[in-house]
Amino acid sequence: MQALWMVLAAFLFASMGVCVKFASGHFNAAELVFYRGLIGMAILWTLARSQQVRVATRYPGMHAWRSLIGVVSLGSWFYAIAHLPLATAMTLNYMSSVWIAAFLIGGALLMWRPSGAQPRPPLQAPLVLTVLTGFVGVILMLRPSIGDHQGFAGMVGLLSGLTAAFAYMQVVALSRLGEPETRTVFYFAVGSAVAGGVAMLFTGMSDWPGWPALWLLPIGLLAAGGQLCMTRAYSRAGSQRGTLVVANLQYSGIVFAAIYSVVLFGDAIPLIGWVGMVLIVGSGIVATVLRARAAPGTPAEEH
Repeated sequence: MQALWMVLAAFLFASMGVCVKFASGHFNAAELVFYRGLIGMAILWTLARSQQVRVATRYPGMHAWRSLIGVVSLGSWFYAIAHLPLATAMTLNYMSSVWIAAFLIGGALLMWRPSGAQPRPPLQAPLVLTVLTGFVGVILMLRPSIGDHQGFAGMVGLLSGLTAAFAYMQVVALSRLGEPETRTVFYFAVGSAVAGGVAMLFTGMSDWPGWPALWLLPIGLLAAGGQLCMTRAYSRAGSQRGTLVVANLQYSGIVFAAIYSVVLFGDAIPLIGWVGMVLIVGSGIVATVLRARAAPGTPAEEH
């Protein structure tokens, strides 16, 4: 059942991307983050009350850190969606597994101090090859699918995947401490509203567009639903194998986004772009499997 929760989460996030794409014509990224958080707070507060889950927590610092990193990832992702094809923005956001693998390699090398008693850590050639394959996929996907004026948006999209990796680690840590998924997602919504509101002091507010503002409602609804489904999928995985399956099914979101991108927005993704997308998905799955083998007692994905 946890696998279906992750597929549903991926579908909801891809659908949210569609709404963000439409809403970005009327609101900037800071406004979208703010309204997404505000609507999510209302939904999750109501849900917590119905489930008799208290929103008070013993781990405010962990929730604050998860919210801060998550908001940076969310804002970067919304910006990328506004300026890139939806499938491209979604794929860059799902680079988190490749980033985590790169961190593991870099961290092992940085921690090593040359000495006779401490030999150089193993090169981990399969993991290195996986990381390089992932970044080759990024180059192939970005080169044909974005113009020169969108290069900055591509870098911001990569940042969304980088910071998502850290946010996912906090989600797993909070789950291990027994925090209910409703509470975890509620505090992320609070952080989104606060951070978005602060950012709006610098970016300014757009003129209220009237009926197109209704796109804000499904953004909040789909985001809250996706977060709850994702958190439930991982909390109910139950075993290393189950967690591995859940982690890899997250990439179904790229498939949904690609369909939306072509059908709704008419994005023409050339063959080399599709090859790059496949390389990123493949390297993410392989990186997840390799990390699971290296640390059999820990979750394979930090979603």
